Amino acid sequence: MSKRDYYEVLGVSKNASEDEIKKAFRKAAVKYHPDKEGGDEAKFKEINEAYEVLKDKQKRQRYDQFGHAGVGGSSGGFDGNPFEGFNFGGQDIHFDFGGGLDDIFGQFFGGSSRRTQSSRGKDVETQITLDFKDAVFGTEKTLNLDMMDECEHCHGSRAEPGHGMKTCQTCKGSGQIPRVMNTMFGQIQQSVICQTCQGRGSVPEMVCTVCKGTGTQRRKQELKIKIPAGIDDGATIRLRERGEAIAGGAKGDLYVHIRVRADKKFTREGDIILSEERISMVDAALGCEIEVDTIDGPIRMRIPAGTQSGTDFKLSGRGVPHTGSNTRGPHIVGIIVETPTKLSKKQKELLEDFKKSKKRSIF
Repeated sequence: MSKRDYYEVLGVSKNASEDEIKKAFRKAAVKYHPDKEGGDEAKFKEINEAYEVLKDKQKRQRYDQFGHAGVGGSSGGFDGNPFEGFNFGGQDIHFDFGGGLDDIFGQFFGGSSRRTQSSRGKDVETQITLDFKDAVFGTEKTLNLDMMDECEHCHGSRAEPGHGMKTCQTCKGSGQIPRVMNTMFGQIQQSVICQTCQGRGSVPEMVCTVCKGTGTQRRKQELKIKIPAGIDDGATIRLRERGEAIAGGAKGDLYVHIRVRADKKFTREGDIILSEERISMVDAALGCEIEVDTIDGPIRMRIPAGTQSGTDFKLSGRGVPHTGSNTRGPHIVGIIVETPTKLSKKQKELLEDFKKSKKRSIF
């Protein structure tokens, strides 16, 4: 089944203004809202899908040019969730409006729409700073965090050990209670989260004496984390379910943001390490062997005669390790030829002789 044209869904022309689109959406959404008597869930979803595209200038432009394909829509059937913030579960329809929908339905339904209980804990962000070499070769760090974790006494059950759970008498186990509101469009019935059981449908026979029924407690935690070789400044490591805990749900995620200290000797561009070495103009002219500092330690490198200032030499396999591989990028050594600023009388005479001999060789 192919999708209908979004302009047709809202009943507006392709030249409709933003205000016209918004008004059409309000009118249609109120008419087909599933919580309203005579509402239609399928049409309500279709209306919201159309509005989420047409209210956004960039999405609307892509839709006008490429149709449904331009906004990630399939040409046939409903695929996935067409608009953010809507969750449908059970026999009742639970709406969690995001963005402009809260503002719009707040005007009609006397407040924000009902929200389902969160099923996972909060995400946690932290930052660590690495030395240059630790970022190149990888390391292990210990994080000290202070956040909500599972209650050690009740293990997240919310009930005092030895006691079970019982049906919430406020909502009779449904996790929701009905609420009727009078609006300009008539009476609208909504189901809202039961505040007694927080939408769970059950309450402890005896509340945990440590966490007071929350199932969680704040405490300090020590966590060891492996930093992979080759990680760069500004990278973020995500550790799934290592964030804050929540009773009856999964933990949130832990995001570790990486900062790398600058090194006095080396700089980095992707998998390439860069450094500079200075030599005298005599060594540059005659050639020499110098000691070069690398991330692995010092090595000897041959400088051929006639090397010019700014010449780069490539040391293969001396750079940053490639992620998931045993190979490494190169180390590029830039040569700076130093020109003397103070010369003795003898040195000046030698250079003058060299200058004259070079001129004579031309003719």
